[in-house]
Amino acid sequence: MSPQPQAAVGAPLSRVDGRLKVTGKALYAAEHDVDGAVHAVVVDASIGRGRIRSIDTGAAEKHQGVLRVIHHGNAPKLPYRDNSGSNNPPGRRLRVFQDDRVLLHGQPVAVVVATTLEAAQHGASLVKVHYDAERPSTDLHEGKPGKPTNYARGDAESGLRNAPVRLDLTYQLARNHHNPMEPHATIARWDGDRLTVWDKTQWVVGTHDEIAAVFGLPADAVRVISPFVGGGFGSGLRCWPHTIVAALAARVTRRPVKLVLSRRQMYFGTGFRPSYEYRLRLGSDRRGRLNAAIHDIDAETSSYETFTEGVMLPGQMLYSMPHVSQAYRQVPLDVNTPIWMRGPGFASASFVIESAMDELAHRLGIDPIELRRRNEPSEDEAKNLPFSTRRLRECYTVGAREFGWDRRNPRPRSTRDGNWLIGLGMAAGVYDPGRYPAQARARLDADGTAVVEAATSDMGPGTYTSQTQVAADTLGLTMRTVTFRLGDSLYPQTGPHGGSSTMASVGSAVVDACNQVRNQAIKLAVEDRESPLYGVPAGEVVVRNGRLHVQGTPARGETYRSLLARHNRSHLEARGNYTGPPTPERESYAAYNATFAEVAVDATLGLVRVRRMLGVYDAGRIISPKLADSQAIGGIVGGIGTALLEHTVTDHRDGRIVNANLADYLVPVNADVPEVKAIYLDGEDNAGNALGVKGLGEVVQVGVAAAIGNAVFNATGRRVRQLPITAEALL
Repeated sequence: MSPQPQAAVGAPLSRVDGRLKVTGKALYAAEHDVDGAVHAVVVDASIGRGRIRSIDTGAAEKHQGVLRVIHHGNAPKLPYRDNSGSNNPPGRRLRVFQDDRVLLHGQPVAVVVATTLEAAQHGASLVKVHYDAERPSTDLHEGKPGKPTNYARGDAESGLRNAPVRLDLTYQLARNHHNPMEPHATIARWDGDRLTVWDKTQWVVGTHDEIAAVFGLPADAVRVISPFVGGGFGSGLRCWPHTIVAALAARVTRRPVKLVLSRRQMYFGTGFRPSYEYRLRLGSDRRGRLNAAIHDIDAETSSYETFTEGVMLPGQMLYSMPHVSQAYRQVPLDVNTPIWMRGPGFASASFVIESAMDELAHRLGIDPIELRRRNEPSEDEAKNLPFSTRRLRECYTVGAREFGWDRRNPRPRSTRDGNWLIGLGMAAGVYDPGRYPAQARARLDADGTAVVEAATSDMGPGTYTSQTQVAADTLGLTMRTVTFRLGDSLYPQTGPHGGSSTMASVGSAVVDACNQVRNQAIKLAVEDRESPLYGVPAGEVVVRNGRLHVQGTPARGETYRSLLARHNRSHLEARGNYTGPPTPERESYAAYNATFAEVAVDATLGLVRVRRMLGVYDAGRIISPKLADSQAIGGIVGGIGTALLEHTVTDHRDGRIVNANLADYLVPVNADVPEVKAIYLDGEDNAGNALGVKGLGEVVQVGVAAAIGNAVFNATGRRVRQLPITAEALL
């Protein structure tokens, strides 16, 4: 089979949806014009635990424009049937308006529906709720851990005792919130027993399944639409209670209902990266060869659901060592359920592991890169599998050269620029990209244009563009003649848009669908006596710019348009499929990076400023370099936030989040990010997907906080084992 020419994949193309976004024509969840829509505003619980004694809705109901006030005393009971296989554990949801229990501060206890947003907002302020309050448990350090999830190989306790060099380190990692630009929002409309929802979601299929389960509806009675997502970072990977509230309010009022969360409400309504207490005991010989590691990990979860993420995996396979023991415990608290946030689990674990590796390197007097090289495994020791590709050594070499690592003085507090202490740090990163079953539909029309559809999302990485690139090259068309559609549960099913899974999963399904369509056209041509390609072996025909021709003989061929016209075909169509990775796994598949940071720390004030950062990535084939750079910059910026700024603060007396706004919850701004560069190692990883990709969106944040923390130590000599790193910790 001749290779299909590649013109779009690998090219630094601009976003196909860019013009829609900059002109305001891209419609986000709250912007869809649904005729007759009214507005809903949620009334939030002002206690962190207890019961509702009474609700006084009289003043709100009398307010002009208010249509209904719905709460547990008058809301219809919902079936909440089992939705096994969906995105939420069956039977363990926060069931809105179904009883008088309050499980967390900010829980929806009522919703006011009115003809205008202003009326709904004022009506919500008039609802008086009286509680029997209890003291909530919201402090990770005072909670009671549940049964641990364990991993072990070798004898870690014995290995640690016998190690000549031992570290015993405890790290505190603050809770982080996602804070995407677009607030979470839902518009819900019933047409008889059929429900359409316009929602901000990173998984239209999961949201569809959850809504059907909660309302007891057949699958074909629910449609979820989400063509554009204004940032998510993981916050849209499940269906949150406000979506159910909007649909319930629409059913009760028999009107389409629009519900938009405020920025404050998003802090207790849509999840977060959980806080951690992580103790790591590490043992090595005096040459730095690791012998044993014991990980004790406590993480917050809600009292009504158990949330887990891949925090154990880096400690199992990033470095070679014979003895490893891990215990991962969820601590149930009176809080909202956490959710995956960029680099989930891996970003948290990497701060601990990579900070400890830096500390070990300093104690032994070994360069941090050299220490990592000495502990590079030859296989995945957790799975006993070979690596599909693992090019961390090359990441170190390229990064050290490009960053000027040889200019680093290993003696802390030895480099100054006036009153600024200068430090360089680095860290390794790993992420296990998701590969989920996915489907796609491709249609080639008689005019030579194509439409490709899949029920995936685009929260910002450029799914519209990258999938159009893949489809265009596979079909042999130009970018402008291909339209990719997404964000509708009526389209072929896909997995969640997260976990660095979309390119490998949806992209593979798109390749399959487009290959089938192209092969249909080739078959028509080579079997058609009137075609210039008649009798040519199908494997020798390629397509470029919509024209089928013999490989190496461009003059012998014809266009899709002429071929379909001669056969009176309005279109060719196929459904592509990706089944996911092979089972059982034959190779360990992961993306890797080396991240480098230079910081300046004010010697008097303890203020930390990032001067420059570099990320070098082993992420397989890069479909779109321009999009990849956006991903890398975004991930590094997010890592700067985690390292130096982001910290959700809770008042443990009542569970209230103190800094639930963008004035007090700090995120990086342009001035915090002066110079960022990304380098991608050339190559492919063909383990279990058709494109040779690994996924880039998560790994770009893994290791960033550790690299910054290690640079801070090099600058100051102060080792900070908590996130964020504050001026107070350095004074």
